[in-house]
Amino acid sequence: MDLIKLPLKHQSWLVAAVCMAVDGGLVLLDGEPPAQTAVVLLMTLAVDAMLAGPARLSLWVAVAQAVVPVVVLLSWFNGADSNDAGLLIAGYRAGAWLRGAPAWASLGVLSASLMATMFLNGYGPLFAVLVAAKGALLPWLVGRYTTARRAYLAELEKQSAMAEKDAKAAVAKAVTEERGAIARDLHDVIIHHVSAINLHAGAARLGTPEGDPKLMTSLRAVETSSRAAMVDLRHLLDLLHGDKSEGARQPGLDNLDELLDGVRAAGTPARLEVCGQRRDVPESVDVTVYRIIQEMLTNALRHGDSSGVTVTLQYAPDSLTVAAVNVAGRGDDTGAVRRGLVGIRNRASMFAGTTRSGLDPDGRTWRTVVTFPLEAS
Repeated sequence: MDLIKLPLKHQSWLVAAVCMAVDGGLVLLDGEPPAQTAVVLLMTLAVDAMLAGPARLSLWVAVAQAVVPVVVLLSWFNGADSNDAGLLIAGYRAGAWLRGAPAWASLGVLSASLMATMFLNGYGPLFAVLVAAKGALLPWLVGRYTTARRAYLAELEKQSAMAEKDAKAAVAKAVTEERGAIARDLHDVIIHHVSAINLHAGAARLGTPEGDPKLMTSLRAVETSSRAAMVDLRHLLDLLHGDKSEGARQPGLDNLDELLDGVRAAGTPARLEVCGQRRDVPESVDVTVYRIIQEMLTNALRHGDSSGVTVTLQYAPDSLTVAAVNVAGRGDDTGAVRRGLVGIRNRASMFAGTTRSGLDPDGRTWRTVVTFPLEAS
């Protein structure tokens, strides 16, 4: 059993019990008459039991310990051993727990008791001083040192905690500043160009004759997409600036209808099928699935034919599968396709998701499937 882990009260009782056993045993082995031994034993056990008391009573414990050997010698003059161990512990307690006048008073009464017993036993002043230094001053100083060391260690722990807190604050500040710099770059560069796309598309639509409805639809789709991109960018900027308000929330599965409407406005049929019982998913996964579907639809717009794209959400007890199916059409810019698939794969891998994509056996249907593991319902 680790004695250090015992409560202080239990440790105090243990120390008192050991002192009672040691001092009481020495009294019994001293060989004095039974009546005298019984009186000395009772006094010794009583003052040693006081060592289990509260620390605030250490002065009175020291006084009681100091009185016993003097009383014994004045009563019987035989130099009987009584409470030597109790005197040592009383000196230590006084040095460890007391401050100011009570601490010095405890040291004084213990030293005076030891010196008095030496004088009563016929020893000289020098011997009496040395005994007082060994039995009273030394334990008192050890108690003083122990308390000072405990306070020093506590101060070191406090300084270490403050340094760790300051380091975390510095890291958080650096991250905030870096996010602010990224947000400024996004605002100054990306938003500027997206705004220009929106303005030019609007100007082109207003300057185009009404006789070409397909061109008008495409221009409206450009305007709508650029405005949606502006909204998403502003959400990202809010997040980078640390804005956690509802307005700064990134789009998720609840916004899929808006995403599909944007694709339909561009002239490509888009369908959403949901299989299984819908369930809540973690917000981070929710945002990631939305972005993956956004990339799937973008790939279908760029490289699919006019038959459109079908997106399927399949909920299982322990997974969520997202699939996009479209007929391969325009085969140009395969590098863009590859980059889009790499982006999808990277997003999925952040949540232990698996990705597979490619042509079906018919050689025409392109299928992209991403599966996310979820905790079982």
